[in-house]
This record gives sequence, structure tokens and C-alpha cells, in this order.
Amino acid sequence: MNTQWGSCQATSQSCLIDGFNTSDPAPSDPPNVCEQGSVSPFYIDVQCASDVQNAFAFSKKTGVPLVVKNTGHDYKGRSSTPGSLALWTHNLQSLSYNASFVPAGCPASHAKPGVTMGAGSIITNIVAFAEANNITLVTGAETTVGASGGWVMGGGHGALSNTLGLGVDRVLEFKIVTPTGRFLTANECQNSDLFWALRGGGGGTFGVVLESTTLASPKMTLQVAFAAFSRTNTNATRGFYEVVVDNSVRWAEQGFGGYIEPFQALYVTPKLNSSEAAATMQPLFDYVSALAPNDTGVQILSVELPSYGAFFTNFIAGSGAPVGENAVVASRLIPAANFADAAGRAALVAALLQTLAHASFDLSLLATTPYNVPDAGSARTSVTPAWRGAVWHAIAEGGWDGAAPVDAERAAYNGTSGAADYLRAITPDAAYQNEADVHEPNHEVSFWGSNYARLLQIKKKYDPENVLTCWHCVGYDPQSPRFSCYV
Repeated sequence: MNTQWGSCQATSQSCLIDGFNTSDPAPSDPPNVCEQGSVSPFYIDVQCASDVQNAFAFSKKTGVPLVVKNTGHDYKGRSSTPGSLALWTHNLQSLSYNASFVPAGCPASHAKPGVTMGAGSIITNIVAFAEANNITLVTGAETTVGASGGWVMGGGHGALSNTLGLGVDRVLEFKIVTPTGRFLTANECQNSDLFWALRGGGGGTFGVVLESTTLASPKMTLQVAFAAFSRTNTNATRGFYEVVVDNSVRWAEQGFGGYIEPFQALYVTPKLNSSEAAATMQPLFDYVSALAPNDTGVQILSVELPSYGAFFTNFIAGSGAPVGENAVVASRLIPAANFADAAGRAALVAALLQTLAHASFDLSLLATTPYNVPDAGSARTSVTPAWRGAVWHAIAEGGWDGAAPVDAERAAYNGTSGAADYLRAITPDAAYQNEADVHEPNHEVSFWGSNYARLLQIKKKYDPENVLTCWHCVGYDPQSPRFSCYV
């Protein structure tokens, strides 16, 4: 998704074309070298368990490093390694619905409605499938993400997470090939330690998942609230942040999830009726409406939709993050404690403004945490426990254009990390591993908190030779030559 992971940034080896100026010869001009970079030169189009088993045997015999690549949406380059053999799971696209799914080896009393999806099933297809079957699934916002891969194993958040939980909270079963060559079923009734590790320990670490089954909820009516003003009207940003910060805990308690940019907010809830939703959003609507005389970009909308599929089609699809850019992110989970009193809210607004000022691209505030879902899976999943008390997942975004020199790349990483420092200073040590700083300080604690020690034990049990490893994953060795391209 991000073009820098196709290059070897440390040596400038790549053939990156500037997406903003495709005729620019700079990608092949010195000091850049037009070579393979970090793109895997060899691929296996995974169709079945034996494909993966043979790949593990080959890697152990030859020493060729392996990477797991689903759709390639990875902010940290974990599906790219120079000279590697890539296990490409994208074509595992099966989807099926069982109204009474019983995890293998479990008693019939465990039956729940579930959707079984191949590792490569992408979100846009999953949403359409759910719509056709009159059910609701938690998904992310990026249409081409594989929802049965790294998205869910890292946590997986979405607009309905505040009501239904993280994607990882809802998994009922995984089918996986471990690096020892075993094809296993992992659920609450068998291989339960591996099941726990896969529910938050991260992708590309414990094995290659071929499919997962996730809990399906009934189709639900949603209330949608949207407010926006001109992006260029930066004088309105402070007041906008103040309104959002003052009301965010209350909105979370009412089931609202959604996405906040410096100039707009999109919220959705299944818990209120239309009049209740409009009334509780009135402070936001009043603030943005008051900008209208001098701002022609003002938009206010409060609407009821019949399903998550309708919401996704009308508000999410087509508005995702751009691809083909050199993008850098750094993130923080923002707990309810930062919203608890006037002083805390003022400090949070100040930190947001500082982060926005220092992030070269943008600042996104995602109300996609399981804040309103007590016991959604805190003891049954391995994500950082900080998810449970967080109101927001905040992402500072930066990057660089085209084939910039390595010093400019380092500056982008450092600058984006520095922008996030304003939020780090007022929040606990917690971040979402899939959308985090490439150089996240103390990443074991940030991504997993108290769960890391147990995750490492399980990693050693199922992958004793550390055949699968990736940047800042459980058990990763920073001295490994496979990470030599990071800057």
C-alpha cells in the first residue's frame, strides 16, 4: 500500500515511480538504483495447507526468509523482505455463513451465527456478503484490506467497534499452518493458547492463517451524523476539537463510533432513534452551522440507514486512505481519563493542535475502540488491555513525495514520531500495532502491555526456530539482516 516498502530504503534500491509526477526520472537517477528493493522476488500463490507446509520446509532447508503477504496493506513493511519467498494468501477468497456455527471440538452449546472467510477475503466483498445474508459484521474502513489476515490478528477496529467490539473479539475459530508444519484448528476448545495469541498477537508471527470464522450479528438500523467545514478554515479547528472532546465520552456511551478529521466528523450508532441521535449531536451541528456565513463548505447531515452495508456504501467506500504514497504514521490510544475533567480536556485539545501542526500530512481521530463494550474479550484476547478503556485511536500522518533521498525519509519518520510525542506525553504507553510508529519506543509494552510475556512463550512453542519473523512482531530480533532496509 505504501510505496516505500517496495524499496530498500537504506540503500535507495528500488524503481519507485512518483505517483504525483509519473514522468519524473528521479526514481532511477543516482543515488537511486533501479533494482528489486524489498519486493519479494519469489511467490507462492497459496491454495491449500500443503503449499504452506512445503514453503516452511523449503525455508528451513535453504535459509530463504519467508514473508506472509495478503493484500499488502501494512504501514510497517511486514510483508516485504529482500530476497524472500512470499506466501501470497490473497486468492483464498471463500465466504460462507452458518447460522449455528459450532467451533470444532466444542459442544453444541457453543453454536453461534458465524461467517467463515478465506484469508484473502476483502472488506468490500465481506460487507456485500453480510448485506446479502441480512447480518452485520465488524469491518475496517479500507475496502481492499483482507479482513481474515493481519487486520483481525492485530486487533481490527471499525465504526461499529464501540457497540460490537474489535474484530479480534468476535473471532470464533482460526485454521492455521504453523512453522513446524502442523495444520491446526484453533478455538476456545482446542489449541486455546494459540487461539488467544492469534486474537491480537499480530499477523505473520505464529503461522499462516488460511481462514477464520467470525461472529455475525443481526442486521441493524443505524443513525448517521455528519458535520464538515472547509479544510482551509483552520481558524475553526480549535473550537471544533473543543466540541468533539467535550462530548466524545457521552457519544461513546450512546454507541457512536466513527471518524474525525480536523475539518469533519462522521459518526454512526445502532443504539438511538433518529430524534435521539440528532439531539445528542446538536452541539456539533450548532458549532459547524455557525461557521456557515463565512464558510461555503459547511455540511450538516443526520440520517437513518437500514444497515451497515448502506452506511459503508454511502459513507466509507471510496473515501479510504490513498495508496501508492510514501506514508508514515504514529498513533496513540486515548483513554477516558483524558476526557474526565476540564483540565484534562484542555490539555488534550492542546496536544491535538500541536500534533496536527507537526504532522506533515494530517491527524485522524478514530472513534473505533470497544469503549462501550465491557468484557468484549479483555481476558480472551491478546491485544493491549488499553483498548478497553480507550475512547479514541489517534493517528498522526506524514510522508514524503517521490524518490526522496534517505535523509528526507529519516526526517519524515522522525517528524511524524515527534508529532505523536505531544499525545505520548499525556497518555499511557499504548498504541495499535497495525497503525503505529515504525520506530515505536518500547513497542512490546505499547502493542501488548502485560500480555507480551505470554505471547513470547506461545511464539516459542509454535515457532521454536523463529522461522516467521517481522518488524516489531512478537519475538523479533532487531539485529536480523532481513531488517537491514529499515531507516
